[in-house]
Amino acid sequence: MCGRYASARKKQELLEEFQVELDGAPETELRPDYNVAPTKNVYAVMCRAPKTGDGEKAERPVRQLRTVRWGLVPSWAKDPSVGSRMINARVETVREKPSYRRAFASRRCLLPADGYYEWMPLEGGKKKQAYFIHPAGGGLLAMAGLYEFWKDPGRDDDDPLKWLCTCTVITTTAADRLGRIHDRMPMMVEPERWADWLDPDLRDPSDLLVPASPDRLEAYAVSSAVNNVRNNGPELLEPLEDSGDAPASL
Repeated sequence: MCGRYASARKKQELLEEFQVELDGAPETELRPDYNVAPTKNVYAVMCRAPKTGDGEKAERPVRQLRTVRWGLVPSWAKDPSVGSRMINARVETVREKPSYRRAFASRRCLLPADGYYEWMPLEGGKKKQAYFIHPAGGGLLAMAGLYEFWKDPGRDDDDPLKWLCTCTVITTTAADRLGRIHDRMPMMVEPERWADWLDPDLRDPSDLLVPASPDRLEAYAVSSAVNNVRNNGPELLEPLEDSGDAPASL
């Protein structure tokens, strides 16, 4: 699964990197987050038709950057608490599961990340070593995601908190050396496929989801400080020296 990641880029960097046409949260600037955990607010790139001045939808969808909550809440959910259990959607079943299939057909997004964390069991199985997995040579990851809107029946229609937008990360089998750390990894979308992945009119994007090539990502051991969600700073990304219990890098 993908349960923690780092997203420290400034909004302006993301607007430029993803060639965003509309800032969907103009008054929101998320702080750099080196320990993104479920239920936190995160940036998501999506393509939707914005509303015009008279409340009608524009003729064409445009690429937007929005703030959403990590942990997908289906529109039919009784309350948003289910989102904490739906932070990942397995690529093998995302087309069929009721919680994800409608979003997979038309509400797909990209979740920007500098990298993500996974934990590898050490010999004996009682302890785990945290690893930070990131693009080789730097750069940004665009994790494949889905988003959904949930309407709070307990709020008035004019309440700005009436609608909750949430997301989930699509995961796949981790291969080669990354599979030694954990058997699952986020599914990535390469830049040349961003437009098609975000296109709400493309109903079956299955062919766009291809696991990252083995040489695309690197991993190195990091401090156990990342285990506590209250710890949050660039020091979480600092590599550990080889302790002898687990390799410092893979």
